[in-house]
Amino acid sequence: MALRELLFLLADVWMIAVGFTFGWKFIRNYGNYLLGLEWIIVATSGSNFFLYAALGGTEESPMYTLAFFFDQFSRSVGITLILVLGLMRVTHRYKPSVGTDVGVFAFATAVGLALLLFGERLGTGVAISLIAVNVLTTLFLIYFSKRLWAIGAKAWAVGAGLATAAGCVIASTYDFVHIPGDDEAHTLFYIGALSTWGFQMFTYYFAYRALHRHDESVGAEPDLREPSRADA
Repeated sequence: MALRELLFLLADVWMIAVGFTFGWKFIRNYGNYLLGLEWIIVATSGSNFFLYAALGGTEESPMYTLAFFFDQFSRSVGITLILVLGLMRVTHRYKPSVGTDVGVFAFATAVGLALLLFGERLGTGVAISLIAVNVLTTLFLIYFSKRLWAIGAKAWAVGAGLATAAGCVIASTYDFVHIPGDDEAHTLFYIGALSTWGFQMFTYYFAYRALHRHDESVGAEPDLREPSRADA
C-alpha cells in the first residue's frame, strides 16, 4: 500500500471515529439531534467511502452513488443550514421543534437526491451555489468563534476559527482546484478534506460544550423554542 493511500485511510478513519463518537455525545449529553445526526451522517458517509476505496469500487458501484448522495447532502444543507441551526442552541438559546428537525433533514435529503439526479445537467452553477452557502455558513461560524472568545474560551475560539478557515478552503477548492501531483482519485485532496472535516466536528463539539457550560453558569434566558402542537 502506497503512503498516500495509507494516509487517506487514516484520515477517513479519523473522521469516522469523530463523527460517530461526538454525534452520539451531542444526542446523549445535549439532546441536540440536528448536530448529532449530522455528525453521524458524515461518519456513515466516511464508512461507505472507506469500503469503496478498500474494495476498489468503480463509478458503477452503488457505493459510489451513495457516496455522491451523502456528499451533496452535507455540502448543501448538512454542514450549512443544519450546522447553523444546531449551534444556535448555544448562541441564541434556539431550540427547534421536532417538526423542524424532521423537516430540515427531509429538505437535505431532497436536495441531495436532486443534485444526485440533476447535478451534472446544472453544471458549474451547482458548485458555485455550494460555495455561496458555505460562505454564509462561514460568516456565522466567525460569529460563533467570537462568542467563544468573549466568554474566555480562547483556545476553543482559536480552534473553531482555524477549523472554519480550513473548511472554507476545502469547500472553495473542492470542484475547481487540482493539486499538482495528485492522482485521478484526488487522493491528496481527500487526505486534507477528510482530516479537516474530522477536525471541524471535533472542535465544534468542544466549542459547543464550552458555550453550553457558560450558558448554564450565568443562568441564561429561557430557550427560544418553537411552539409544538402540544403547546398550542
